[in-house]
Amino acid sequence: MLNPLAQDLDHVLAHTAPVWDELRSAALFLTGGTGFFGCWILESFLWANEKLDLGASATVLTRDPDRFRARVPRLANHPAIRLHTGDVRSFAFPEGHFSHVMHAATDASALLNRDRPLDMLDTIVEGTRRVLDFSVACGARKFLLASSGAVYGKQPPDLPRVPETYTGAPDTMDPGSAYGEGKRIAELLCAIYRKSFGLETKIARGFAFVGPYMQLDAHFAIGNFIRDSLQGRPIRITGDGTPVRSYLYAADLMIWLWTILAQGEPGRPYNVGSARDFTIAEIASTVAGMRSACGVEIKLRPEPGAGRERYVPCTARAQREMGLRESVSLASAVRRTEKWFASHNPEGVPAQ
Repeated sequence: MLNPLAQDLDHVLAHTAPVWDELRSAALFLTGGTGFFGCWILESFLWANEKLDLGASATVLTRDPDRFRARVPRLANHPAIRLHTGDVRSFAFPEGHFSHVMHAATDASALLNRDRPLDMLDTIVEGTRRVLDFSVACGARKFLLASSGAVYGKQPPDLPRVPETYTGAPDTMDPGSAYGEGKRIAELLCAIYRKSFGLETKIARGFAFVGPYMQLDAHFAIGNFIRDSLQGRPIRITGDGTPVRSYLYAADLMIWLWTILAQGEPGRPYNVGSARDFTIAEIASTVAGMRSACGVEIKLRPEPGAGRERYVPCTARAQREMGLRESVSLASAVRRTEKWFASHNPEGVPAQ
């Protein structure tokens, strides 16, 4: 059966060809393999594995393998994929040597962060240390941490794009900072394990993304807008529409992650995201423009003189050091995402 993501996966392969040689006959260990990042990592891995005849394999840590098999059987049942049952904080180490480890586990859930911040913090910190311990034990050479732009805390309104050198941080007196602070500690752990054990730890600080497999009913604005559009109803903005965001398409995201894993400088964080910024209102209008029947409803009016909330990365470091670029426009990203969701049963889409 033709892979519905074939065009995107060819795009990824065309821009990552040099990075796959080191994965020939390799064994990869992946956490978070059932989420948005994880499904795309597996899709692009299997595509390269087949097209380039790599002879590589991937072991995926999951708490519920049966659920993953039911949702995405094409990935879960692939002969190059092995599912390993366990919690990221306490899983039993699988046997064998693994050359590369990609740690993408952590539910980017606003509800979990708000209602159970201790669970959020423990999952990130204890989970990262467990995966790092496993990486040392199995003899892995390279380790990629999927970190977050949340490590910077609130982006100042007068800072158009936040660079890796920005020294801001989440508010430690706010329990809602558990996600961002957890990612900061996870990065620190990576630095410690690099110094103590020589593990090549790579840091990818993710911002906001759009594409197949994303959640359409969480706190991701563009996902909510696409859901409204697919259901043929007006797109509703609960705020005033002025916050500024940017979205990198999932296929471009994969190019960045695989390149950072292979070529990124160990111990050096890289922002991963789009530097093309739009207001929430502009993003909603882009989504609405895909379907003539959709309009945009904005609940609140902007406050005069109020600074705009921003969450936009500076990606100059990744561009300069690894030649990474974003090549899919926002309109094209929305169009491809809507097309994919329109052809899939939403119940079969794994949560991020």
